[in-house]
Amino acid sequence: MTVTPSDTTAEVLSNPDTLSAATDLDLAADDGDDLDLAIPEEVPTADDPSSRAASRSDVDGVGFTLDEFASLLSKYDYNFKPGDVVNGTVFALESKGAMIDIGAKTAAFMPLQEVSINRVEGLSDVLQPGEIREFFIMSEENEDGQLSLSIRRIEYQRAWERVRQLQKEDATIYSEVFATNRGGALVRVEGLRGFIPGSHISTRKAKEELVADFLPLKFLEVDEERNRLVLSHRRALVERKMNRLEVGEVVLGTVRGIKPYGAFIDIGGVSGLLHISEISHEHIETPHTVLNVNDQMKVMIIDLDAERGRISLSTKALEPEPGDMLTDPQKVFEKAEEMAARYKQMLLEQAEDNEPMGVTLD
Repeated sequence: MTVTPSDTTAEVLSNPDTLSAATDLDLAADDGDDLDLAIPEEVPTADDPSSRAASRSDVDGVGFTLDEFASLLSKYDYNFKPGDVVNGTVFALESKGAMIDIGAKTAAFMPLQEVSINRVEGLSDVLQPGEIREFFIMSEENEDGQLSLSIRRIEYQRAWERVRQLQKEDATIYSEVFATNRGGALVRVEGLRGFIPGSHISTRKAKEELVADFLPLKFLEVDEERNRLVLSHRRALVERKMNRLEVGEVVLGTVRGIKPYGAFIDIGGVSGLLHISEISHEHIETPHTVLNVNDQMKVMIIDLDAERGRISLSTKALEPEPGDMLTDPQKVFEKAEEMAARYKQMLLEQAEDNEPMGVTLD
């Protein structure tokens, strides 16, 4: 049978598979007459192990194994948890906070109030776009997959670590009073709010006039769990004064306050206590019968307690005769240095008597 062109065309159009094969052959013919269309004798199948081996060797040739590739991917599979500290890059400053890239699937957000432990006017006072620094993760991802960050929490933790170290070193610090209240004065130490009780403020100024003054301070209490940071101005002054004082020394002081249990004497800017039992050898009902506020008098130092910030004073030890402070206080002050010398000699003899006896070995 003779096949005419029209018959062939009809057959190709009626059979899609034939049409596709014919088209492929035409394209191949256009590429060149020398194209080898022969089927290879050995064609690996999907079940051929040698085919899978060739695929793995191709990956190995890249420079790492599939296991190494999986391990590399796991490094970027971040599992962020509240409390973690991570590195991040600031990429946007907004009115209510900053957008931070920490490698999560969604940019993290840091609210304005979390930018610093100190008060700041704006984000740009602390952060700049492109800056890389540490951030504290405050919470789990929200419904949008966004994390909340903080710098303030990091500064807060490090501030407590710093003040604990300062307390351990018994360091004297200087801090500015920014407010006062009925109980005392408020200061900031390493960004933390500290409190100076009124009983530990040693100055002739009215408490309200201390605002903006820088005071030397010692630590009384450092308690992060209770958020309590208590300091003493008096202790700092007493320590400074104590470096120039010694037990048995006679100093000139001024009566600044009288209580039922004794009188507070100002000795060069620090306050010492003249207890009622140390005024005279004779019994005294109340200090008011012997002393008046603003009286100037000589007193002797009988104890220096730097840890508690206390200076204990005595006029009893200066009495030439028991009861002289009641009958002739001027005589006591005139002979104060002489009586103090006797007191020192007595202390020296007591110290010698209390020394352990030497042991002689035969």
